[in-house]
Amino acid sequence: MAGGLLEEIRFLGDARPGSITATRGRCGNPRCHCHQPGDPGHGPNFRLTFKRGGKTVTESFPTEAARRKAEREIAAFRRWQQLSREFVEVNTEICQRRPVEESLSEQKTRRRSSRKSAGK
Repeated sequence: MAGGLLEEIRFLGDARPGSITATRGRCGNPRCHCHQPGDPGHGPNFRLTFKRGGKTVTESFPTEAARRKAEREIAAFRRWQQLSREFVEVNTEICQRRPVEESLSEQKTRRRSSRKSAGK
């Protein structure tokens, strides 16, 4: 199972964290259609939001192609998150099932401590 996970992780491609949201709004021109009652305003305008250095960063997309690229990268990142959780689960199971093996130094220490002193 872990081999399949590693293979899938290997071929994920470009990945980035973040979220894409759509915003609508009104511009600063009071004569614009967006200021008319019932008008939904301008948009939707799509924005990418992510964390960099502990700060929230928001970017606009210059083109529809740039937004689609970011959507693919975010999907790959979310898949990586899921695969990494699965990988940890598999490794936890392996660790729990693996027998305890004493190192050579632990065996020597225990043998020495179980011997009786020659002077007694």
